Amino acid sequence: MSRARTFIVRYFPVLVIVGTFSWACIDIYTRGVEEQPEDVTVIRIAHWQLEPAVREAFEEMGRRYQALHPDVRIKQEAIPEGIYGTWVTTQVVGGTAPDLIEIGMGLLPQIWVSYFHRYFEPLTRKANQANPYNANTPLENVPFRQTFKDDMRLGYSAELAEYMYVPLSMFGVRLFYNKDLLKTLTGLDEAPTEYRAFLEACERIKAHTGPNGQPYVPIASSRWHFWHYQEWMFDPLTYSVMRLADFNRDGLVGNEELFVALRTRRVTWEHPAVHARFQMVREVSNYFQPGWTGLTRDEAVFLFIQQRAVFMTTGTWDVQSLIEQSEGLFEVGLMDFPIPSKDDPVYGDILEGPRYAVPAAGFGFGVTRSERSDIAFDFLQFLTSQEGNEELNSLIGWIPSIRGAKTTELLEKFSPNLDGVYGAFSFLNAAIQGNSATRFQQEYSAYQVKACSYEEMWKKYQAFYDEHGEQDYLETQKDWRRDRIGEQRHLIWLRSKAMAQKTEEDAMPFWMKYRKLTWDRLIWAEVAHNGGIALVKQGPAPDAPGPYEYGPYAMKRIRERVKASLEDQAEEVSVP
Repeated sequence: MSRARTFIVRYFPVLVIVGTFSWACIDIYTRGVEEQPEDVTVIRIAHWQLEPAVREAFEEMGRRYQALHPDVRIKQEAIPEGIYGTWVTTQVVGGTAPDLIEIGMGLLPQIWVSYFHRYFEPLTRKANQANPYNANTPLENVPFRQTFKDDMRLGYSAELAEYMYVPLSMFGVRLFYNKDLLKTLTGLDEAPTEYRAFLEACERIKAHTGPNGQPYVPIASSRWHFWHYQEWMFDPLTYSVMRLADFNRDGLVGNEELFVALRTRRVTWEHPAVHARFQMVREVSNYFQPGWTGLTRDEAVFLFIQQRAVFMTTGTWDVQSLIEQSEGLFEVGLMDFPIPSKDDPVYGDILEGPRYAVPAAGFGFGVTRSERSDIAFDFLQFLTSQEGNEELNSLIGWIPSIRGAKTTELLEKFSPNLDGVYGAFSFLNAAIQGNSATRFQQEYSAYQVKACSYEEMWKKYQAFYDEHGEQDYLETQKDWRRDRIGEQRHLIWLRSKAMAQKTEEDAMPFWMKYRKLTWDRLIWAEVAHNGGIALVKQGPAPDAPGPYEYGPYAMKRIRERVKASLEDQAEEVSVP
């Protein structure tokens, strides 16, 4: 064998790697030269939405923007979810960040906050000015942030007291169903929205078998889909627990409060609302396909598209793809989650209303600091004008985030319910962390697959929780003050900026943020933190009334005032 051939054989893998790397570098360079001609500003926008409709919509809106601004070109980069956080980090740290970056995926919230502080433009001042692309519309003179259906709430960073990113769409979760298959198997033209009627329809579906002899599945589900049912159907049953466990009266039941309520037995697993919640879990999951706890989201979607299942839950992000995949096969129906009627024998006296949905927008983009930041924000304003936002979301098949922007009749069914109740026993969301959370997941998983009864589940877990819950909670609090260090640095920066201003007027915005953050993030956070620890260690007084109950003294005063009021009314009536 010749020397040259021996060299090639020995180093062939290295040569392939070097050649591939060299080709990639040359390709990137030539593309950059080609796509960044002179006298043209390129605005790069990065996101993790790999759905074709999203990329096509950005391309179309980019072309429309370029028609108004011929010297600007929009270039998008779609990054897979699995590497999005790492990719963003390398881009912002390396100084090669795109001009617009979608916020939220792949990094912890506190990491995003630190990136906001270092690499992104604050948008508060611009958010209080009108959007120029809303000229000659009802939103013409409305401040930018107030043109959003949620007043741009999602884009506000409480840690920085600044608006930091702009949401382009709104989202909702509903039940989808195969209208043709429902008609064939049950005779119903529309899916029932009353809980018992819904279960009856599922039972009738389950009794049928397909052409291959396999039974039809009433509800296609997976471990991913289960959380939608939990949030929208099961948890709202526990709203009444708040009146017993909301010790700080903030309208929510936090992890400390839930632990104390269970330890002191103010709330027990036999509470009617808690018991009802887990009973509904069993009733609904009876109609999931076998082995659903081990399946992924895509496997449930595949079952639905194959027309082997009638119902499936998902959000607006899947509307377009489901309609496209089902085209020519079956008609897709849409419904809200079924709820029990007032005369339901089990849930009628427990459920106090439908699920409350927070009207929050998403699909938000931040503007990175560069000489192109003003142009990048201008493109965001173009996308969030009334006309532009309507068109963008029409192309994607999502719900507009801007007031007055129209949507399709189908998507109007995703409008959030603003009058309802929410869960107060969301144990996986509010549980003390550590071993207690892990143990609950284990017991809960056994209950979901019918490996134990409800009583067996909670008795085993309560014993463990009583013994380990407090220690697990205190363990999670050891690192609590680490976040305070970063906030103190930010406060020092705000104070120095305020003191460096030449006029009081220029310094005022910095002082306002300094005072607000000092109260919200240091003083009040310290009070709440220590209050939670004291509650866990000491608990409420044994004879103390519930958070929303009146003690004997208060009841006495109320009776006295009512009596006095009635006497005054009697005197007024007796006057001729």
